[in-house]
Amino acid sequence: MSFHPYIAFSKSNLRQTRLLIIGHCCWSFAIFGLSQTGSVMVENSLYWSAGFMILQLYIAAQLLLPALLLEEEKRSRSFYLFWGGILLLCVWLINQLPTLTWQQPLAALKSGLLMLIATLIGAALARYVHRLWEIIPIGIAMTLADLASWMFGPTASFTKQLQQYYQDPVGAPPLIDMVLVKLAVPGSSNLLPVFGLSDWIMVVFFVIVASRFGINDNLIGASGKTLARQKKFGRYLPVSAVALFFAISLAQISGLFIPALPLIALTMFLWYATRRVWLQCRKSSNPLSP
Repeated sequence: MSFHPYIAFSKSNLRQTRLLIIGHCCWSFAIFGLSQTGSVMVENSLYWSAGFMILQLYIAAQLLLPALLLEEEKRSRSFYLFWGGILLLCVWLINQLPTLTWQQPLAALKSGLLMLIATLIGAALARYVHRLWEIIPIGIAMTLADLASWMFGPTASFTKQLQQYYQDPVGAPPLIDMVLVKLAVPGSSNLLPVFGLSDWIMVVFFVIVASRFGINDNLIGASGKTLARQKKFGRYLPVSAVALFFAISLAQISGLFIPALPLIALTMFLWYATRRVWLQCRKSSNPLSP
C-alpha cells in the first residue's frame, strides 16, 4: 500500500514549503541573536521594547511571502491527519529535550517551529473561504470563543499560571507554555512569551484571504503576492501583523492580558470593507480601469 497520495506535495508547493522551513530556521537564529544583544542592555524602556517587537514581527511578516504562492491541491482527511500528527509530534518532542545547556537556542527554535506550524495551519484554513463575506461569521465565532475563554474559560486560568511561573520559575512550566511564541525582550536573558499560536494563525489566515480576493493588505507597497513573485523581501507589512503588534503593545502598556484575536479580526473587517468600497468607487469613476 502506497502512502504517497496522502503525504505528497506538488513541486511548486514543495519548493515554497522548503522556503518556509528555511526561513523560519533563520528567524529562530535571528531572535536568538537579538536575545543575546538584549540581555546585555541595562535600560529596558518602552521604546526599546517596541523596537525589538517591531523588528521581530517585521522579519516574521517577510516569512509569509512563500505561503502566498502555495497552490491549492485536492487534499483528503488523511493528509491533514498525517501532517497534523507530525507537527504535533515535533512540538512535543522539542519540549522534551533537556534545556540546561541549550536553553536559549532551543527556546528560539521552539518559537520558529510554532510560527511555521501557525503559518501552515492559517494557509490551510484560508483555502476553505470561497466568498469574502464568509470571514464575517468565522471572525465573529472565533472572537466570541476567545473572549469567552478569556473571561470565563481556561484562558483566565492559564494566564494566572503563566504569571506565577514567570515571576517565580520553579518546576516545570504550564502546559499552555508549549503553544506560546516567545520573543527577545531587552533587559532579559530569556525569551519571554508574547502571543499564542492561535494569534499568528489568524494573522496568516487574513493575509492569505486578502491575497486570494485581490485585496492589498500591504501598508508599504505592492501586494504580498506581487512581492513574492518578484522575490522582493523586506517590503511587506500586512495589516493583520500590525494589528497584532498593537494588541501586544496595549497589553504591555495596560499591564493586563488582552486577547489579540478580537482586535485582529475587527481591524481586518474594517480594512477589507474599506478596500472593497474604494475599489468599487474607483471602478465607478473609471469604467475602463482593470
